[in-house]
Order: sequence, then structure tokens, then C-alpha cells
Amino acid sequence: MVSEEEIEKAAEILRKGGLVAFPTETVYGLGADASNPAAVRKLFAAKGRPADHPVIVHVAGTSDLKHWAAEVPRSAWILAEKFWPGPLTMVLKRAARVSDLITGGQETVGLRVPSHPVAQQLLKNFGRGIAAPSANRFGRLSPTTAQHVRDELGDVVELVLDGGPCDVGIESTIVDLTRETPAVLRPGRISAQQIADALLVPLGEAAAGGRPRVSGSLESHYAPALPLKIVPADEIETYLRARADTPIAVLSRRDRPHDSKVTLWQVAPGMPDDYARSLYGTLRRFDASGCRLIVVEALPALPEWTAIRDRLGRAAAPDPVLPPLAAGR
Repeated sequence: MVSEEEIEKAAEILRKGGLVAFPTETVYGLGADASNPAAVRKLFAAKGRPADHPVIVHVAGTSDLKHWAAEVPRSAWILAEKFWPGPLTMVLKRAARVSDLITGGQETVGLRVPSHPVAQQLLKNFGRGIAAPSANRFGRLSPTTAQHVRDELGDVVELVLDGGPCDVGIESTIVDLTRETPAVLRPGRISAQQIADALLVPLGEAAAGGRPRVSGSLESHYAPALPLKIVPADEIETYLRARADTPIAVLSRRDRPHDSKVTLWQVAPGMPDDYARSLYGTLRRFDASGCRLIVVEALPALPEWTAIRDRLGRAAAPDPVLPPLAAGR
């Protein structure tokens, strides 16, 4: 458990313009003082993040909304009451004080109140908003444990608060509330249907013109180091037999066939929440396995799998190019 002393040390690092990694219920975030342009620049440099890619500001509660947003529509108060603290980011029209560094030069800002107790306490001790994208190199797998952060970012982070494994395991749902019709711009644990039910309105299309750019919306994102191929369940065995000489790691919801000669076969959880919780950790283990390719069984085209299909789709390559064999193989 993270001590009060560690949390106060983290808050002091943030006040001095440093970087701190901390747990949220979704993934670990790399935090900087959202009101300090120099600190935010340091954050972008640490991640190798493009300057036009906005970051989410984490705040302690709904009382902070009016500090960061120029307009807070009724829909935002409704969703905050129902889903905050929790894995929901709301995109609102930004206040004049919000830096272009935070918004990627847009007139909108993404805000979230995380539910993890360590994140909550850090925000309260710090007393200001924390800009916090995932604590990894840009475009790569998000970290769901403190060790993932240490392995990937090393000394770039002055302090990593270890709050244990993340409960959700994939990034927050992002909903755009800047237009008359709300739209989900990134799926997550909180579904589009839950949001529509809360607001009592149908949602608009995320691809409609004029929607803001948001975190995790690039075609290629959340990617392991190894190439990843998604294969329909009834085609996996044929696909693998045709590549029998290639060291392959498989993630499937079915048991390994008794005659399979695949290097590594991981049986995935059958329920979406459990699958999401373990996904990034599994892909990181595959990266370290010595295999040359990751094969993932395609998931059902059902609403409850939408967010995970989104992450895997962005991580996958239609025609994977295998890395060279390691020396000695």
C-alpha cells in the first residue's frame, strides 16, 4: 500500500515541475502539473508524444469542472453524477486558461475523475489538475502495473506510486459533449449504451465531421513490440499450421489443441471485464517470450466486447512483418 509520505512526496515533485507515475483504475498514468507548461513539455518529451495529441486532465471532483471548462452542459453534470469517480473522460469546451499544450491546440479539453484511492489522494494532496496520459512510450501498450512503468520509462519518472494492478486494464471511455449530440470517441468500460441511457438521448457518430481529436484515436496504437495478427477462431489452426516453423504466441479463448506445436498458447478469460484486465500484461509477456508473432483469436461482434476489439484492432497489423530471428536461432 502507498503511504501518505509517498503521496505527499509525489505531490511535491509535481509542484516542482517533475513527473510522477500513479495508478488509476484504468491504467497507470504519467502525471505532470497541468497548469505548468514546462512540466507538460517534459511529459510529452518523456513519452515521445506528438504535440498535437491532447492529454486528459485528471481532477479531484466535479467542483473542478468550471476551472477547466468554459461551458459545462447539463449532460456533463448528469454523467459526472452517475459515473464519477470512474473510467469516463468528458470532452468539454476549454476555459481560456487551459494551455494549448494540454489540448493539442484545440478548443476542447478532456477531464476525468479517477476512482483509484491512490489517484484520489494524490489529486487532493496536490490540489490542482494533473495531466496524465498512460505511463508508456507513445503508441505502445499501456502499463497496468508499477513494474510495467519502471521497465518502460525507467529514470524518466522521478517516482512511481505502486498501487497494485489496475482493475479495469484498458483506458477510459471518452465522450464528446461539445456538440448538441454527444458521441463516444473512444470506447471503454463504460459503454455507449450506458451513456445514452443516462442522458436519455441517442448518441451521435464519432466519425462525424468536427469531432475533437482525443487520446488513443490513431489508427495504430496500443501496440506490442511484436507484430500482432487477429485471426477468426475457425481459421486459427490452419493459420498456425502454415507457419509451423515460426515461434508464435497465441491468445485464444479456447484450450490449446492437443496436437498444437505452437511455442506459447495463452487461454484468455471468457468474460470481457476479465479479458480487458489481463490484456496488456499478457501482450507484454508475449513480447518478452522470444516469439516472432502474436496471434489473437477474433472476438465476438457484441457490444460488451467493443472496447477490447478497439484496442486489439489498433494494435494489429493486416500483414505482419516478422522481426529477424535472434542470434543463435
